[in-house]
Amino acid sequence: MHLQESGEMYLETIYILSKKGKGVRAVDVGEYMGFSKPSVSRAMGILRNGGFVELDKDGYLVLTEEGERVASGTYARHEFFTSFFESIGVSPEVAEADACKIEHDISDETFEAMKRFQAKLKGEES
Repeated sequence: MHLQESGEMYLETIYILSKKGKGVRAVDVGEYMGFSKPSVSRAMGILRNGGFVELDKDGYLVLTEEGERVASGTYARHEFFTSFFESIGVSPEVAEADACKIEHDISDETFEAMKRFQAKLKGEES
């Protein structure tokens, strides 16, 4: 199943919230993203049906292995681009917003090439 950008954003949000050490409920996702309960409920249904999210015995959202793979990849891209943009003088607010746009559209090939290029530049600076 191919996820749309919104699906990746939901998974990334669950990933971020779960890293804070507490269980994640749909209401937490809605508050974090600023979305209504019906919107989040619909999205969670789609993500559960797609095999990306499950509910545990206490009703908390848990990423499946595939959900974790997608979410952690999206988050890594977000962190990379935010940091990169800030390093070239973009304000944190704009860097964050632009990273959020790019993280969903860039190919794996291009992203990996950018990471290698950045690592090479850092190696040459030392």
